[in-house]
Amino acid sequence: MPIKNEYLGFLNSKPLWNDKAFLNLSPFGIEEVLENDVLPDATEINIRDNEVLGKRIEYFFEYCITNSDRYEVIAKNIQVYLDKITIGELDFLIKDHRDNKTLHIEVVYKFYLYDSLIEGELKQWIGPNRKDTLLQKIEKLKTKQLPLLYRDETLPILEDLQIDPKSIHQQVCYMANLFVPISMKNELLPIINNQCIVGFWLRSEAFTLEQYGSCYFNIPKKKDWVTDPKHGDIWFSFDDIKEQVQVLLSQKKSPLLWMRSNGDSYKRFFVVWW
Repeated sequence: MPIKNEYLGFLNSKPLWNDKAFLNLSPFGIEEVLENDVLPDATEINIRDNEVLGKRIEYFFEYCITNSDRYEVIAKNIQVYLDKITIGELDFLIKDHRDNKTLHIEVVYKFYLYDSLIEGELKQWIGPNRKDTLLQKIEKLKTKQLPLLYRDETLPILEDLQIDPKSIHQQVCYMANLFVPISMKNELLPIINNQCIVGFWLRSEAFTLEQYGSCYFNIPKKKDWVTDPKHGDIWFSFDDIKEQVQVLLSQKKSPLLWMRSNGDSYKRFFVVWW
């Protein structure tokens, strides 16, 4: 998959919230940067093919910042050590030239499914394999990642960069792709940014020949999840993809599927094992 298509997918991604009071986390205005005519050719982005999705997102974020007039990257992926053991990492330190501020920005890019059987909207967003949740990540940000800036072990690093930690403003760039049960795909949810809802999910028994037999499918690698399905180049029939899906479900992995129907209509959805 060309890096350009991945980068375009990143450019079209949305922040999970815009409310500056949301869970007491200040959002970084990534949409303002993305609207600033950042060229989507991505020819200068050099990423190893086997680099994981999270790191790829950091490269795309850095490329946006580097090509903006307002921001400048001071440092990135800053390792903090205690007795030669890594205790954490600061994603980005950035200079905001317009507001004359130094920012510490943590970059998060997640895929969540909405489980309506759980009570409370924020608790209902979970990872495709139920191994992580929105609230778990928020807790980690608040108790580990953001406080790392103020630990004694971090101070010498900031001194070397000639930055006063008290002058740094902390923000979170939290982007997400959200998937709701197919029965809810036309509903609006009150708390999160509904523009993040990009698809639906269903259980394996609902993935039937009667419903989906006329469509074609692709199971993208995780590093390509950010990409728009229209860029898929290999498509399988329902029978062929059903076999691939069953193998993954037996391993307790919920695959993301791209679906093509009626020639040029594309959708994305998860089939879950749980």
